[in-house]
Amino acid sequence: MTGAAFLQITGADRMAFTAELVDCWIAVTNAGGAAGFPFPPVDESDVRPAAEKIVAGLDPARSRLILAMVGGAFAGWLHIRRDLDPLVAHWGTVHHVQTHPAFRGRGIGAALVNHARRVARDEMGLEQLRLAARAGVGLENFYGRLGWKEIGRWPGALRLGPADDRDEILMILSPL
Repeated sequence: MTGAAFLQITGADRMAFTAELVDCWIAVTNAGGAAGFPFPPVDESDVRPAAEKIVAGLDPARSRLILAMVGGAFAGWLHIRRDLDPLVAHWGTVHHVQTHPAFRGRGIGAALVNHARRVARDEMGLEQLRLAARAGVGLENFYGRLGWKEIGRWPGALRLGPADDRDEILMILSPL
C-alpha cells in the first residue's frame, strides 16, 4: 500500500475525527461489511451513539483508535481495547476493523491491522491480541494471512436473519 499514514487517537484529540469515523462506519455497514450493525441500511442516528461511546472511552493506557489516512482522506480505522486488571492486562482486543469502501483493494485493512500490532506491542506493552469475527464472509482467511490463528468458534452465535445463523470466530495474535 502506498500513501497511507496512520494516526492514533487516545484522548485529548478525541473529537477531531468522530464525523469521519461515523461516515466510514455507515458506508462499511451499508456496503455489507461485518461492522457491528448487522441489519443495514443504517444512518447517522444508528451509528453516532456507538461511535461517541468509543470516542468517550479513549485513554492511552486502555483504549485507542488507529486511523488510516490516504492523501488526507479517512480510509479506515480500528479500535484496540484492554482491561487494566493485572490478571488480563497483558492482552488486548481489536474491534471494528474497517476500510472505507472507496479505499478497498489497496491493502489498507492489512496495513491497518499490522500497524495496530506494532502499537499494541511497542506502545501499549501488550503480548497478545484477540478478536471475534463473523463467519461466512472470509474474515478468518484475511486475518490468517496476517498471522492470526483461529482458536475457537461459537456455533450459531450471530443471527443475521431467518435461517442465517453464523458462527463467531475467535482469533488470537500471539506473540506480538
